[in-house]
Amino acid sequence: MRIAIVTDAWRPQTNGVVTTLGKTGAGLTELGHTVLFVTPESFRTVPLPTYPEIRLSLFPYSAVRRMLDTFAPEAVHIATEGPLGFSARRYCRRAGLRFTTSYHTQFPRYLRMRAPIPEKWSYAFLRWFHSAAERTMVPTESQRQELLDHGFRNVALWTRGVDIDLFRPRARNFLRDRRPIFIYAGRVAVEKNLEAFLALALPGTKYVVGDGPDLPMLKRKYPEVRFTGYKFGEELASHYAAADVFVFPSRTDTFGLVLLEAMACGVPVAAFPVTGPIDVVQNGVTGILGEDLRAAALAALQLDAENCRDYALQHSWEAATDQFAANLAPNAVKRSALPEPVATASE
Repeated sequence: MRIAIVTDAWRPQTNGVVTTLGKTGAGLTELGHTVLFVTPESFRTVPLPTYPEIRLSLFPYSAVRRMLDTFAPEAVHIATEGPLGFSARRYCRRAGLRFTTSYHTQFPRYLRMRAPIPEKWSYAFLRWFHSAAERTMVPTESQRQELLDHGFRNVALWTRGVDIDLFRPRARNFLRDRRPIFIYAGRVAVEKNLEAFLALALPGTKYVVGDGPDLPMLKRKYPEVRFTGYKFGEELASHYAAADVFVFPSRTDTFGLVLLEAMACGVPVAAFPVTGPIDVVQNGVTGILGEDLRAAALAALQLDAENCRDYALQHSWEAATDQFAANLAPNAVKRSALPEPVATASE
């Protein structure tokens, strides 16, 4: 099957969305599908205000239309609600093509942290965007229920996986700071709620692996914390595996791939009991969930690393890709039979 995946989030961004889409595309190709990624790489872009790592494509509709016309997709998946996602949605609506979407980001909460925009306005916009899709895919059951509670429909599960060969237990002396070592990995931005971790009175050493707009401010404010910047591949996995506890202070993630990566390295998690962690972490077994993040981090020191690894082994990218493929909405209509584009007021 020819599958087009349209995403505004793409390399060189480093986040769970990009990782998930990359792994899914590779898995679909291994299954014999032909995959076209429509990404900002093919367009002129400008940086997103306050978040220059994210690039927004400029006036992409005509080029998106040409790319999809040439590829003639049998299934279209729209991964993001940005300019490319809008263009693909418009294209499918005009051409009478079925399509699916996915919900990766707690956009209403993110936006509320940066501007005085009521969450109900953001949810209304997102309901409109996703309402035309055959299915909207989410990574966890709690996220599915949350969207249903906000009036979304046809919400389906598409879970996540972890590379268990890369992320595995390793020598813990890779980091030689005073123990216990508490680590966070991911974007360094306001929505990650990092100060809820950095301000904790914990013994040992805190590490932050990653980069983002808040990094300069946090380095000045917390000079005792080890800020490493982005790490990748073996070096990233070695940082995980050398830690005693992975602390995840975010309250806005829909999943948190880093949780599985840490557990695959045999490192227990401390997190708030919110969407994402409540579906990914086995409380009291692979991590501790609680509103008192300090108490959770200290309690997590007592957990068995083997339980964390065993749990991660149950989550493969192959299974996640199969789930994604099963959720798609194939189009059996021949391209030559498609109607001429007609604009509508709803587009």
